[in-house]
Amino acid sequence: MLRFAPSPIEDMNIGNLRVAIFNYIVSKQLNEDLVIRIEDIDIEKNIEGKDKEIIEILNLFSIEYKNIAHQSDSLKYHQKIALQLMSQKKAFACFCSDDKLNELKEEAQLEGKLFSYDGFCETLSDEAVLNTNAPFTVRIKKTDEDITFTDLLKGRIDSTPLEVDSFVILNQAKKPTYNYACAVDDMIMDISMVIRNEKHISNTAKQIHVRNSLGYTKEIKYVHLPIILNAQTNKEMSNEDELNSVKYLIDEGFLPSAIANYLVLLGNETPSEIFTLEEAISWFKIENISKNAVKFDIDKLRFINKKHLETIDDMRLSKILGFADTDIGKLGKIFLEEVSTIKEMKEKIALIFSLKTTYKGFEEEFRKVKESLQKAPFFDNFEELKKYIEQETNLKDKNSFEPLRYILTGANNGPNISDIYTLVKNYLGEIVR
Repeated sequence: MLRFAPSPIEDMNIGNLRVAIFNYIVSKQLNEDLVIRIEDIDIEKNIEGKDKEIIEILNLFSIEYKNIAHQSDSLKYHQKIALQLMSQKKAFACFCSDDKLNELKEEAQLEGKLFSYDGFCETLSDEAVLNTNAPFTVRIKKTDEDITFTDLLKGRIDSTPLEVDSFVILNQAKKPTYNYACAVDDMIMDISMVIRNEKHISNTAKQIHVRNSLGYTKEIKYVHLPIILNAQTNKEMSNEDELNSVKYLIDEGFLPSAIANYLVLLGNETPSEIFTLEEAISWFKIENISKNAVKFDIDKLRFINKKHLETIDDMRLSKILGFADTDIGKLGKIFLEEVSTIKEMKEKIALIFSLKTTYKGFEEEFRKVKESLQKAPFFDNFEELKKYIEQETNLKDKNSFEPLRYILTGANNGPNISDIYTLVKNYLGEIVR
């Protein structure tokens, strides 16, 4: 089983979406289930409705999953396992105050050392614990040996006992901490591979230590994906970057298929540049992903999006544009000479159907052409319509053509008007009003 484990504390970003996509592809390749685990134990930071928004985005990208689990639903189980560790003397109650811990951290910093819990409460007797009337956390005992695991991208990674430390597994409110809850949930869900962002590398040894303490021996494979940089700033993508938000990209008119295509392409060896997510399943190799940071280039995404728009079914495109007519889908593709997103395409089509009241520099010509258009019979092609307008208005060349183009398209330049007319001729009543 594989899992995608987002936290409902912020918008889905492209780094998290990339993780979800890779988990989906690999789960299909391994013929294993994918579960969505909403890691919502940090209740104070959770944003209401954000979990539903995450699922909606996954559905939009056609990422299939077996079920959805909320980490908060396993609170009692997390507490039970912690009690088990305490009864086995593998965890202990810690009464150290925040002030004392901060003091120890400052001392370590001044000495240029890595902070490590001093183990003061670990040696307290059961009687002392029972007689202490003060808030306490639960800490897991420090490992005696290095924690080692192999990352499929980065190779062997070793963590010393000092780096793993005797960390808190239940806070004073008796709520599980991230590393503890994650370790236990990966164990009870029988996760076989964890694909996530490289910011979690330092957490991995701690999570392995929890499972080792519980006697869990099944090996979990790990892949920690490198960070994504903004190609314009060469800095790591953050919440301050609009382009980092999947919702923003969708609202800007990028197709989910194109976004997925680009995120799989980033730092990867692929047989072709343009492909679908389903096509990628047949050749994708997680070990081929670049070990180094990758750059997100919006211009590259625009190029890929245009390629996907070129091949999309005309009726499907029409429905995305708000119609149900293959001609409108074809019309949208005509504008791919100028645009590369759905949003830009909608703007071009909106101009066609917009109300035009005058045309600067051709005010009188505009009036005559518009009046003749409103009375004109149906013409199958543009040249016939153009000839009719010229006869009715006694206007020639640009005096006739420019107002006519503007009325029919809302612009004074663009794709061949004859091609446009062929696709909108059945809408003249809505266009010329």
